[in-house]
Amino acid sequence: MDPDRAPNIIFILADDLGYGDLSCYGQARFSTPNIDRLAASGMRFTQHYAGATVCAPSRSALLTGQHTGHTFIRGNLEVRPEGQYPLPDSLLTLAESLQQAGYATGGFGKWGLGYPGSEGDPTYQGFDRFYGYNCQRLGHNYYPRHLWSDRDSVILPGNAGTGTATYAPDLIHTQTLAFLEDHAREPFFVYVPSIIPHAELIAPDSLLQRFVGTLPEVPPFEGTRPDEPTYRSGGYSSQEYPHAAFVAMVDLLDRQVGEIVAKVEELGIADNTLIVFTSDNGPHLEGGADPDFFDSNGPLRGYKRDLYEGGIRVPLIVSWPGHIAAGSETELVSAFWDFFPTFSALADAPAPPATDGVSLLPTLLGTGTQQQHDYLYWEFHERNGRQAIRRGRWKGVRYDVNDPGSADRLELYDLSTDIGETTDVAGEHPEVVAELKAILREARTPSEVFAFR
Repeated sequence: MDPDRAPNIIFILADDLGYGDLSCYGQARFSTPNIDRLAASGMRFTQHYAGATVCAPSRSALLTGQHTGHTFIRGNLEVRPEGQYPLPDSLLTLAESLQQAGYATGGFGKWGLGYPGSEGDPTYQGFDRFYGYNCQRLGHNYYPRHLWSDRDSVILPGNAGTGTATYAPDLIHTQTLAFLEDHAREPFFVYVPSIIPHAELIAPDSLLQRFVGTLPEVPPFEGTRPDEPTYRSGGYSSQEYPHAAFVAMVDLLDRQVGEIVAKVEELGIADNTLIVFTSDNGPHLEGGADPDFFDSNGPLRGYKRDLYEGGIRVPLIVSWPGHIAAGSETELVSAFWDFFPTFSALADAPAPPATDGVSLLPTLLGTGTQQQHDYLYWEFHERNGRQAIRRGRWKGVRYDVNDPGSADRLELYDLSTDIGETTDVAGEHPEVVAELKAILREARTPSEVFAFR
């Protein structure tokens, strides 16, 4: 490591990859050798949480350092014809902080925090370079009509009609590697919010055929027809081999992670590059996906859009050769809002002006005293409103927030003995329930845009 140069940061964010979808976290139906090697070279977290249980607010928590009771984007709110409700320009994002500290900043994948040209556009939120999908809905489709290169729309003519000439994850990955090459001699922050394995189950036939017949299948998934208005506009394509397609997609993600690591090594900057791999929320049930077959949430209850552990607890791997102990593991309770204070401290960059996070550097580097969270908080504005809180061993879950009769209903689970949240022990611990309810009332600030009814 160059003592006069801040470390590079590569942040790889899978899309809807469950806690159990990596072989280093227990996946038994397929393997993820490159991600496993990344884990073996660094630290594996077993109690790490996403920012939210769906895409946009999870990313907002990551980039602002605030949980969903404080971060600006608290839900998936679309702005037609393309994009989502924007982050305001007045906020300091993680990318802006690192940019101000002299980092070259690039984002490659799915954005979802502001429609093209808005104040939430990634090029207005701290990214020198962006390539990929602006819109989460269009990010459902792997053969899109266009992608975005900075502020320019890039038409993909080979994907017109039912064409499948350009598989977007391949194109985005090429741009990612090019950015690494172009900025290898200066500090860089590379944010890689992959679209894999979210939404439609689609992989190039050359990849798919490697897995067809290797595991039991389900009936074909009947998706959006080419004559329907949502075809290649958010609707999911049909898939004859759903299980094989899912494995092929995760295999591609795994190989791309391996190629990013190999590129860093080839450029001679591995000892000065911190690499993070995680997922934005739990496994989804869309487009023919079958998380139960793959045990995608491992021992956890729930899926994407749940605030049980399966919807928000995600894998986290952090590697930095020579600095983070190889093959290490931690049970530290952590969350997406910890990355901003961690990276700003690491890079001597402007700290978030208001944060719910703590720096993870004492745990990662094995030095100093690790600050602990008093509690973690989540809220979700679909499905009649949901809230959850974790404090120590206790997990409180409240559904139907918008129902006036639910105010006194809080499920309580002891995660130290019941990681699967199978037994509600609220009746046995009224004092804990009262304590968590009080925190739930104080944990959030009102939002005019994302409000419980």
